[in-house]
Amino acid sequence: MKMFAIPALASALALAACGDAVDNSETAETAEVTSADATEAATDVGTIVDVAAGNEDFSTLVTAVTAADLAETLSGEGPFTVFAPTNAAFAKLPEGTLEELTKPESKATLVGILTYHVVAGETSAEALGEAIAAGEGTAELTTVNGSKLTASVDGEAVILTDAAGNTSTITATDIEASNGVVHVIDTVVMPG
Repeated sequence: MKMFAIPALASALALAACGDAVDNSETAETAEVTSADATEAATDVGTIVDVAAGNEDFSTLVTAVTAADLAETLSGEGPFTVFAPTNAAFAKLPEGTLEELTKPESKATLVGILTYHVVAGETSAEALGEAIAAGEGTAELTTVNGSKLTASVDGEAVILTDAAGNTSTITATDIEASNGVVHVIDTVVMPG
């Protein structure tokens, strides 16, 4: 947090060097308030589950995560990278699929699908782009369920290809959470 105090002290030193009187105690208090405000803002960002629950475009995802009993896991320390399907992405599934997956007897299948959308560690959009470039056009991501997702670029879009060869486009990136990062996708990816 000292990085917030440095600009305040630098300003005070610059003003003092110009011959202006500076009340250093007031500058130090301002620096402490700025630091405290920044710390509070950083902790205001909730977990990945909190971020999803706070956006109605992810209500289907939250319902699925709850049915799979993954809310506690995805609220854990992490960090995680989540490729989060929107409600519209879930609506692309064949009719009745989501209802079937959220039944108690389908829990293992649902867990497998949802954990296929999660990668251990925090991978920003920039890091994903660098991995694609280093992989000469593709990057293979190992998901939490152990299966692979392939990321590539098509024009300006980053595309995820699942185990069955189906694709999903990343439509928004780098939504920060206290335990990782969320990238929004337009289609549910399947582990195979």
